[in-house]
Order: sequence, then C-alpha cells, then structure tokens
Amino acid sequence: MPLQPDDGQQSEDSGKVASFRSCVQSGFFLWHLVWLSVMQLRHYLFIGTLNPMLNRLADNDSALVSQYTNAFAFTQLCGVLCAPWNGLIMDRHKGKPLAPGETDKEADLRSSSLSLFLTSLQCLLFSICASSPLLPFQYLTFILQVLNRSFLYGGNAAFVSIAFPGVHFGKLYGLVMSLSAVVSLLQYPCFALVKGALGGDPFYVNIALTLLTLLAFIHPINIFYHCRKLTNQREDMAGGAAITLAEAKM
Repeated sequence: MPLQPDDGQQSEDSGKVASFRSCVQSGFFLWHLVWLSVMQLRHYLFIGTLNPMLNRLADNDSALVSQYTNAFAFTQLCGVLCAPWNGLIMDRHKGKPLAPGETDKEADLRSSSLSLFLTSLQCLLFSICASSPLLPFQYLTFILQVLNRSFLYGGNAAFVSIAFPGVHFGKLYGLVMSLSAVVSLLQYPCFALVKGALGGDPFYVNIALTLLTLLAFIHPINIFYHCRKLTNQREDMAGGAAITLAEAKM
C-alpha cells in the first residue's frame, strides 16, 4: 500500500502527484525540519565556541590548544570517508525481494528510518561529549562531530528524495535548508549568553542543547510507526482477501 498524498507522497492508485503545499504541510516535512534544525544548530554552536572552550579546558596553554585545533582540522578531512556509510545503510535493502504489496518507495522509507535514528543518536552522543569538562574527551567529540555531520546532510537530501515526489525535490530541499538556516540564527543569542551571563562557560548551554537534541528522535520514530502501520494495513487486506476467496469457494 503506497503512502498517502497527505504524507507528501505520490498516490500510486490515483496517479496524481501531491501538491507542493501539501508536502510542506505534511508531518514528514515538519518533523524533518525539526530533525535537521536541532542538529545543525548544535553543530554551529560547537564550532563557534570551540576555540574559547579549548582555551578554557587547556588553561590557556597555546601549544595544547594548537594540538587540539590541528586534531579537529584533521578529522574534518575524514568526512569524505564517513559519507558512504550512510549510503550503505540507506541502500541495505536493495536487491532483496519486496514483501507482497510493498512498493519501492515504502521500502526506501523504512530503510531511511534507521539512518535517521542513528544520525540522531550520533548527535546526542556528540553533544554529551562536547559538554564534558575533560579535555582528552574532546578527541572523541571531534570524531563524532564529523561522523554526525556527514550523516546529517547526506541523510537530509536522501530523505527528501525518498519521502516526497521527485518533481518537488529542488523546492523542498531548498526550503528545508533555508528554514533550518533561520533556526540556526539562534546561535547568536546563545553566544551572547555564554559570553555575558555565563562568563564564557558554555556548559549550561551545552546541557540545554543536549536536551533539545532529544527532539530529533521523534522523526525516525514517527517514520518507523508509519511504515509499521502500512505493513499492518497490507496484511489486513491480504487476510481479508484470503477469507473472501475461501468463502467464495464454499
């Protein structure tokens, strides 16, 4: 059973394509926007406060700060190695037979839920590590940051292409990136709060953003239950058809 048009999908039965407006107003798009915006804000704030944080944790030891800054720069180069992993997760179902009545779109959407969940989990772990006052712990933070960034932007484009009609991909992708950029402007009040009332210590802001990151888990959970609902509907229809056929033979 294909996804319904009000979820931003193409209706296979009617042959009609969901309108751009219905895609934007769908739950999939709105929760995907929350998913992207929360994690993108977390990354921007981490990068913006990285140097002051390293100076504070290293007691203004310039050599030590330089060492950690170089380590951060090196891990950024490894992003190209992380990106294909998300693609492997997204495409893990390719080549396998579909369940009776299942569409390619539905299979792709079900596969994407794991990728989105892992991305949310990575961001949560990254945010927890970034909140740690232990300087050596930041090496793990750097690794999680680059891994999560690769999954975040790759998964963003992949989900938009899977969940919505292809004719709207450019518009929807541009809109979700633009709206998430507007949300990212919240980093400036956070910077002002850290430099002012918090005296340069971003610990409480990091804790708040870590809690905010939990919102990102709603998106993959919503997709998982949506796909399970479709599976149950398909099984009920198949069971009903079998009963009808059996009664007809009696």
